[in-house]
Amino acid sequence: MEKQLLYSGKAKDVFATTNDSELLIDYKDQATAFNGKVKEEIPGKGKLNCQISSYIFDYLIENGIKTHLLKNVSDHEQLVRKTQLIPIEVVLRNKIAGSFAKKFGLKLGQELTQPLIEFYYKSDELGDPFINDDQIVSLDIATEAELTFIREQTRQINQLLLALFNQDQLDLVDFKLEFGRVDNEIILIDEFSPDNCRLWDQTSHQSLDKDVFRKKEADLVVTYQKVLNRLKGAQK
Repeated sequence: MEKQLLYSGKAKDVFATTNDSELLIDYKDQATAFNGKVKEEIPGKGKLNCQISSYIFDYLIENGIKTHLLKNVSDHEQLVRKTQLIPIEVVLRNKIAGSFAKKFGLKLGQELTQPLIEFYYKSDELGDPFINDDQIVSLDIATEAELTFIREQTRQINQLLLALFNQDQLDLVDFKLEFGRVDNEIILIDEFSPDNCRLWDQTSHQSLDKDVFRKKEADLVVTYQKVLNRLKGAQK
């Protein structure tokens, strides 16, 4: 398949294809932390992220969520629909962790009374700053109606994923989503993997996500393989 590099990110490379409406995503073996300040090549990471994300997206598609995923091309590449990126990162929190715990001086792991949604402006140069609804609308990033839809989709995705991970004895603490526009629709794009969510074992409360790399707690590939095994039912 002919491909031309369009964008090289921290975790993925994006290529054009011979079809103008499709892109090829190549998952890297690179792990980063602290807005890219820490980088490390970890063989096998890209393949695991691709497989986990494909599993999650297939599950969401089966449950009525529209995504950009078309098919897997290899164990580390996906063919996806080309979309117009909405440059906001949508973060949903079910429990208190990470920067949220630090920012408000809250107890780690405390369950929120209801899932909380935050928006961040997608910009590596600016450090992905927090952005509110009025700012998003005023800057013509998205309309109020689009934000309402994104919130509804995010909550629906959360409910689906809570059910999925709960049966695998995993707590879905928080996660990040991205959305894009195509054919007058907003659909889910990017990926869903332990790179952009927090997963804790329900019994040991051990992290099974990129926090093990940030905190140097465990082998990242071994950790991600555990997540994939659970998703595929290897430990049920």
